[in-house]
Amino acid sequence: MTQIATPSTRESCSSEAENWWVYMLRCADRSIYVGVTRCLVRRLRQHNGELAGGAKYTRGRRPVEVIWRRPAASRGDAQSLEAQLRKLSKQDKLKLIARDLESGSAHD
Repeated sequence: MTQIATPSTRESCSSEAENWWVYMLRCADRSIYVGVTRCLVRRLRQHNGELAGGAKYTRGRRPVEVIWRRPAASRGDAQSLEAQLRKLSKQDKLKLIARDLESGSAHD
């Protein structure tokens, strides 16, 4: 599966800060982690141990890579979508990712 390109770590999060992001990460053990953030670049660096923070779940499963992301208009919208995604089976998450990659909407 192809990794979704994320903004360069040199880029500021100011352009992302207008939106909340819902994202899925593929961990080194091939598991999928779902989360929300205002700055995907910073959050990915946290998950990979480059910056303080990051989820306990990803600490033992590094490195992680972004495989899907979608903007949300508000924190509530982002958390609602995150909750829906967490309920999906791994197989259903992978189907969603594949479908969105084919349609080009995995990171719109």
